[in-house]
Parts: sequence; structure tokens; C-alpha cells
Amino acid sequence: MNPRRKKRLGIVLSLIIGVGVTVGLILYALSQNMDLFYTPTELVDGKPDGTKPEVGQRLRIGGMVVAGSVKRDPNSLLVSFQLRDVGPTVIVTYNGILPDLFREGQGIVAQGVLKNDNTVEAFEVLAKHDEEYMPPEIAEAMKKNHQPLKYTTQQTQGSVQ
Repeated sequence: MNPRRKKRLGIVLSLIIGVGVTVGLILYALSQNMDLFYTPTELVDGKPDGTKPEVGQRLRIGGMVVAGSVKRDPNSLLVSFQLRDVGPTVIVTYNGILPDLFREGQGIVAQGVLKNDNTVEAFEVLAKHDEEYMPPEIAEAMKKNHQPLKYTTQQTQGSVQ
């Protein structure tokens, strides 16, 4: 191989390696910033494909704030509340000022870190903006997970008496 071809081969190889390293760094940065969306049921029981978030993982969780579950620390901005869809409840803790539209019985989306199996430490809480709106992820998840209750005649007769 003559020196000219060696020089061209070196330039081409360095360009290929440079592009490969750049693509690798971009993919690594994107994977670090990815927040996966879960409903409270999916967080506790896992998604239908069997995936379940790990403790310490960043995620987004959406659901309805359980009535009577909001607890505020009188000495700080720390707030904890329960979030639910159609299944189990999840505890969300947040240290900061909640949005003006935040209230019990309302749909919210919280972004944070999973602290244990059913506790999320949020760093951002988003509330819906009117009575009709529900975030698309929550609406879709509730449609998927919602199973109407089936009552037998014994159950309905027992509750009437």
C-alpha cells in the first residue's frame, strides 16, 4: 500500500470511529433522560409485558388524587398524597409548591424517582387544566385497565338489605 492510500484509510477510519462514538454518546444521553410513564396499577403490578420499574428509576406516573389523602407538613413545603387509577394506590411525596389547579379527586401527572415498591418522590407535579381534560396517557391506560364490576344477584340483594 502506498503512503497516499494509507493516509486516506486513516482518515476514513478516524471518521467512522468519530461518528460511532458520537452516536454512542447521543444514545447514552437520551437513555439517561428518558422518563417512562406508568399508572399506579402498572407501577405496583407491572406492565402487561411483564416490565416493572426498579427502585431509583426516573419515571412519570399519572392518576387521580385520592380524596382525603393530601397531607401537608406545617413547617415546610413537603406534601404527600395517594394516587390511584382503577387498582392499588401509590404514595407520592413532593417538596415544593403545587400547581393552583391541584386538588383531591383530580387527575395529575408526577415526574420523579421510585423510592420503593409504592412510593414515588416527585420533582414535578402537573395538574389538568379544566374539568373535561385528562392527559392522553392516563385516559388510554384507564381504558385499557378498566374492567367493569360484575355484581351477582346475591351481592346486590345483600347490599340492599
